[in-house]
Amino acid sequence: MGKNSGLQGENMSELTGLYAIWKREFKVFLREKSRIFASTFSPLLWLFIFGAGLGARFSVSDIPYQNWIYPGIIVMATLFSSIFYGAYVIWDKRLDFLKEVLVSPVKRSTIFLGKVLGGVTDALIQATILLLFAPFFGVNFGLSFILIYVFLFVLVIGLVSIGLIIGSIMESPEGFGLITSFVNTPLFFLSGALFSLESLPAWLTIFTRINPVTYGVDAIRGLMIGGNTFNLFFDFVILLGFSLVMILIGTYAFRRMKLKP
Repeated sequence: MGKNSGLQGENMSELTGLYAIWKREFKVFLREKSRIFASTFSPLLWLFIFGAGLGARFSVSDIPYQNWIYPGIIVMATLFSSIFYGAYVIWDKRLDFLKEVLVSPVKRSTIFLGKVLGGVTDALIQATILLLFAPFFGVNFGLSFILIYVFLFVLVIGLVSIGLIIGSIMESPEGFGLITSFVNTPLFFLSGALFSLESLPAWLTIFTRINPVTYGVDAIRGLMIGGNTFNLFFDFVILLGFSLVMILIGTYAFRRMKLKP
């Protein structure tokens, strides 16, 4: 009886710690109104300028190019926001906030998951703002918006984990920026967000197939406007496996993370 009570108390402590970390990350996000504006405005620029520029010349599967890239731009916004989120780990190190958290009785895996949930919440809020513009791009996804959020949620978990893994290793924001740019660029441009995956050269097809973001773009495009390359179940399995692997690596990275005295 006493042992069970101890386990229940420990579990409640971990859940309380998880909630506290998520709440702190969420409050930080809400205070940074300029970040919310920039993360929404930049993707819209892509849609209205880049999409309209190329869209005036051609379409994809009889769908106006601007409308066709809309799902990909939503994924782009969540990709950049999610991986950039890892920069907060570096700032937490410098402000000694992370040191205070790590010496608490909360497990490091709980700390990592709390930060993941904070990053996922931030990214989904930004995605929601962009989804409000769906009528302007001929998108009427009806009840499929539930599945869109499911796929975004699973994808973003993996992407936020990548950012946190990089943040746990790096010590300077400058170094973090260089590494994330190196990671973001191929993940975005090889995802099929801006071009169709059909009729690609064999060597390029290989890179698109091993890119997990490809399956997020494919699923969300299929749910919004149709024309997905893969089966939705296949997309989901790939994204779920990707996120689980990233969580395992991220948890290990946080356990191994050392702070300067």
